[in-house]
Amino acid sequence: MPDPRRQAGPAGCVPLPARLGMTAPGPDEPMAVVVAGPAGANRRELIAGLLGVEAATLAVPPGSNLLVQHAATATRAAYVPGYRQPHAYGADPLAAGPALARPPRRVELSLPDPLLRHFAVVDTPDTGTLGVAGGRVLRDAVGRAGALLFVISADQAFSAAELHLLAEVARTRVEVFFAVTPGVTAPAAPGDGTRAQDRAASGTDPGPTRRLDPVSVSIEAHRAALLAAVPALTPARWFPARHAELPQLRRALVGWAADEALRRGSACPPVPAGAHGRIPVLAGVEPGELADRIDRQARACARRIRQHLALELANIHLRVVQEIVFGVGCAGLPQLLDREMEALSLLATAQCDEAVRGLVDEAAARVFGAPLAEGVRRRITHAVRWGLADHPDAPELDRVLLVTSTAGVAGLTGAGALDALAGLPGAQRNEVLPPVGVALNGGCWQHWRAPGNNDPNAARSWAQRALREVELELSREVSRRFEVIRLSLGAVLADALDHGILLA
Repeated sequence: MPDPRRQAGPAGCVPLPARLGMTAPGPDEPMAVVVAGPAGANRRELIAGLLGVEAATLAVPPGSNLLVQHAATATRAAYVPGYRQPHAYGADPLAAGPALARPPRRVELSLPDPLLRHFAVVDTPDTGTLGVAGGRVLRDAVGRAGALLFVISADQAFSAAELHLLAEVARTRVEVFFAVTPGVTAPAAPGDGTRAQDRAASGTDPGPTRRLDPVSVSIEAHRAALLAAVPALTPARWFPARHAELPQLRRALVGWAADEALRRGSACPPVPAGAHGRIPVLAGVEPGELADRIDRQARACARRIRQHLALELANIHLRVVQEIVFGVGCAGLPQLLDREMEALSLLATAQCDEAVRGLVDEAAARVFGAPLAEGVRRRITHAVRWGLADHPDAPELDRVLLVTSTAGVAGLTGAGALDALAGLPGAQRNEVLPPVGVALNGGCWQHWRAPGNNDPNAARSWAQRALREVELELSREVSRRFEVIRLSLGAVLADALDHGILLA
């Protein structure tokens, strides 16, 4: 039975992604290596060794991303949802940072290390704490960054969730590296124990035997276990993560960055076809019929996205209730729900972007002919984006929705407010609409982490009301977005029909 969320809509409204998946690295996206792995794998110590800094410098609140990038002087800033400006977080490794109302989505650490000239490094929360939503957010970040460095210790094993994550990554162009750190316990080497004592007693002991390297043994064991579940990762490279061998990993990462820069640089021509010149319109296009078609398709796309998000919010509610009762409890509710809202924001943004691209392509193809050259598409998109400024609702499109401690939703506008929500900031967007942003404000953390607020029934009721308010606000937001798109796109194409050429 087909999934109703994937059924084709009306002409011009492309099938929307029902789930957030891996995205291909764009040519303008900044290159980064996303570091992930289970708790206890000493990821922080590995990153510190690669960058030549103290591990304490890399400390961030639980659940936050750490973005390490290049700069002439060392600085650190925390990006907290609900604020338009970042908070100074102290570059002193001994400083714990200021008291924040809630954990930041990301902490940016700038260092003068030469390695960071090639790529940024992103340390993510422990894979065991991510859950369904966190896994989707991580996959999105890895897809945009271009490389994943998975860190696991010698005495750990891959979990089912980690194997699922790696299987998703293996389907993309992302480069995957594995680093194995020394574990707490070392496996016994052949020649130890009772058999060595027996040989000594019989007089056949040849002398001291060389102990096997536990990290090297673990690499082979880990690789065999991984390839049994994810054969597509056979080309992935493995490295022992001891201090003396870190230069090998550094060289491999720098080599990847050089090849990736060339690939991305050649992916798109500097001046795409159709970027300049006169683009004549087709004969026989009726402006009134075109406007009616854009109106119908915009309304249909908005309706489908609202339905998709309502289904996703219903699934979120089920997961949240399950975690309240059997998992994280009331104290862990804010972190859980905030991560769900982050994944929901990425999904809503992807669906809106996909629908708008389909809407613009179909309408423009009726005016200028199909297929559209990339340069023509960019000119139309640029003109539509400029046209949004003439609509009274345009200033509200870059609005962040903040869930409050009373289960309501408050709004905060501004590009800085949206930037504070990004776990991994990307390139400047070329899409028509700004991203969708939903997060929890600091009051939610303060409320549910207070000792007196530990009633699971109250938490379930609060979560249900909060998610209902999010659904209502997102529904209004999607409708408003496609209304202004309808007006702006219609105006751009109407001008082209009036003048007989593309004016953008």
